[in-house]
Amino acid sequence: MILVTGGDKSGKSAFAEDLAKKVNGNVLYIATAKVTDEEMEHRILKHKQRRPEHWDTLESYINLAEKIKEAEKKYNCILLDCITLLLTNLIFEYNKTDDIENMDFIELENKIVKELEEIAEICSISKSEIIIVTGEIGLGIVPIDKLSRYFRDMMGNVNQILAKKANEVYFVVSGIPMKIKG
Repeated sequence: MILVTGGDKSGKSAFAEDLAKKVNGNVLYIATAKVTDEEMEHRILKHKQRRPEHWDTLESYINLAEKIKEAEKKYNCILLDCITLLLTNLIFEYNKTDDIENMDFIELENKIVKELEEIAEICSISKSEIIIVTGEIGLGIVPIDKLSRYFRDMMGNVNQILAKKANEVYFVVSGIPMKIKG
């Protein structure tokens, strides 16, 4: 399993795609983004246009551990892009209230971290080459609002879980990948 991390617009997805292009055989691109507005639709389209046409795409963020386990039977490489959007989508999927002050962050984090631990475990033992893209969001200041602080903390914990299971980890800055593990 290869983990590719970096800040927003750092070039991490393009680097991960280049890694996947080097793998012989079928590639499955798992896209975790959802179209929420016109701007997001444009971003998703740009990602699609950059990928080779012969790659298959699965647009999903629910039950990914099971989907990856099934997909490894057919694909030599699975590229999961990205954990940051996956985490965002799961927070809003599993949250029982729109009132941030009354969110049960502990219950929510336990459920989501368990799901990400399952993904990390399946990916770490997969026969397929697994490449995971995730955002590094912990290099800035402490966010002012509760949801942002919670998200930053959970993202940091999830990234540590993934990095521990990964054989290789790359940190991408300004389009330059730096190997930090493996």
